[in-house]
This record gives sequence, C-alpha cells and structure tokens, in this order.
Amino acid sequence: MKEKTFFIWLGRFLASFGLLSGISGCNSPLLITPQVPVGGLNSFAPDQFPSYSADGRYLAFASDRSGRRSIYLFDLQEKRLVNLPNLNRGDSSQDQPSLNADGRLIAYISSERGKSDVMVYDRSKSRTTLLTANLRGSVRNPTISGDGRQIAFETNQDGQWNIAIVNGQF
Repeated sequence: MKEKTFFIWLGRFLASFGLLSGISGCNSPLLITPQVPVGGLNSFAPDQFPSYSADGRYLAFASDRSGRRSIYLFDLQEKRLVNLPNLNRGDSSQDQPSLNADGRLIAYISSERGKSDVMVYDRSKSRTTLLTANLRGSVRNPTISGDGRQIAFETNQDGQWNIAIVNGQF
C-alpha cells in the first residue's frame, strides 16, 4: 500500500511542476501494472524471450518447463499451446524465438550441433532449416522479418559481436 501511495504522490508532484505535460493525449494512468496470464502460458519454470506475431495471435517463448530449454507457441485466440512437431529435441536446447508476421516461421537459437546455431522452423511443413552451418563463433538474438525472407542475428565470428543477415526462402 505504501508503494501505491508513493506513486500517486510522485505523479501529482511531477504534474504540479508541469513535468507530465509532454505526455499529450494520454488519458491512462502513468504507471501501469502488467498482468501475468495463467492457464497454459506461464509455468513454474523460467519462461523467457516472448515474441509476438504481427497480427497478435501467437506468442512464442522459450521455457525450461520440460526439463530442458524448449520453444513453445501459445495461440492467444484459442488460449492454448500449439504443437510444434520436430522443433524441440531431447538432446539439445532451443532458445530465443522470433516469429514472422503470421506466426508460420520461427527463427531461434539451437545447440543441436554442440554450438549455438540459428535455425528456422516452418510450422506448415514441420521442418527446420539450419542457417549458420559454415559460421564460426557464437550466435544470439535472431529476429525474422515480417515476410520471413530475412533473418538478422548477432555473431562473434570475427572476435566482436556484429550483426549478420541471411536472405532466402525458408
């Protein structure tokens, strides 16, 4: 309760000096409390790296809920997890998902080959494509374009972290 009182006081204090006047057209509270959904989305294990499809229907994320790092896809309209056959493997971890606009393609990091690689999973074909077979070093933070034709990610193959882009039809 003390925390809420402090934030109310802070908002009034800032407003009294005109420090909130730069926020135009804003009729909602200054401080918003995020909601943590229940019912299949979150678990007792770490759930991380959320990525929305552009239409807002799907939310991909990584989780340890199965005992190893795996990728999950949650259908926000139907409020259920979507099956992803052939994506998660028992002998490796999958992490850091990124969805294209319609949620059909998922770019992600995999340790399947004993090092970090960027992969793309096509939900319509239940097929995975390896993008970094000839890349030395590590990779992280993949992101896929809306149309699914470009994937950018960070790589340290030259001794420092740089951004690489792969073009193609996945």
